[in-house]
Amino acid sequence: MYNILMCDDEEGIRNLVYKYAKYEGHNVTLVDNGVAAVEECRNSRFDIVILDIMMPKMNGFEVAREIRSFSQVPIIMLSARGEEYDRIHGFEVGADDYVVKPFSPKELMMRVDVIMRRVAAQADKHKSYQKEGLAIDFSARKVFVDGRETDLAPKEYELLFYLVKNKGMAVNRERLMSDIWGYEFFGDDRTLDTHIKLLRKHISPYGGFIVTLRGLGYRFEE
Repeated sequence: MYNILMCDDEEGIRNLVYKYAKYEGHNVTLVDNGVAAVEECRNSRFDIVILDIMMPKMNGFEVAREIRSFSQVPIIMLSARGEEYDRIHGFEVGADDYVVKPFSPKELMMRVDVIMRRVAAQADKHKSYQKEGLAIDFSARKVFVDGRETDLAPKEYELLFYLVKNKGMAVNRERLMSDIWGYEFFGDDRTLDTHIKLLRKHISPYGGFIVTLRGLGYRFEE
């Protein structure tokens, strides 16, 4: 059973999705505009958001961008238009899937199932991690070095978890600073460098797993 937020200014579309989703046993919250959708996402926890593009007050692209500023909840976007630009822009602002109207409610629910299975698989994959003597329990927020728990500052935990979950990938400095400190962060690169330096020290002798990429950022070695 999923908690679904359905946002569309067409009452017929809302009711169609509501009836089919309820028939499959899901909880559904209905809203008819983008402003309400953002507020619902701020105040309640949803497993997935189904979001129309063409709406008054805020269009779906604006809503998805705003939701992505504080949540990684999966988003499926709906549109009466099937232009490539709409699909690409939807993915650029953080949508997970894109469905063109008119659509089958059965197909829509199947897409919901596919996304939720992927989310569940990723969550299981990221519950824990170990490389040599460095072990991480993500759910308990604990880090062990050679069997002994080490205390990290809050931002050090976030940096380590972020880099490990993106292991093998080059993560640029701007992305790290915006995702860890938030878009309101007004510091400079030295803040990030200092935290990385302390993190390496606290997970020594495995600090070398965090590799500096000159002129770009950092990478956690697989």
